Amino acid sequence: MSIIEPRITDLLDATDNDRFLLCALASKRAHDINDMMRGQRDRAIQLQTAVEIAKAADRKPLSMAFSEIARGDVSYDPETIDAENH
Repeated sequence: MSIIEPRITDLLDATDNDRFLLCALASKRAHDINDMMRGQRDRAIQLQTAVEIAKAADRKPLSMAFSEIARGDVSYDPETIDAENH
């Protein structure tokens, strides 16, 4: 499997060409997205609205996280990263 969009070079550019930082950033954001989607799905089930359930299941959380990183919507503070020991 490969990533087509966003391009891996764009993702690495957003994380100073640090693939481990990219992985950590995407993983954390995907986890946050998954938690939000789970909350929406639970709320939609309570309200019994199929439209909201379908919207929440449209894309995978990791794909959404990669797109956000490539757009610059998700970033990190280089001051808080120990580049030698992460």
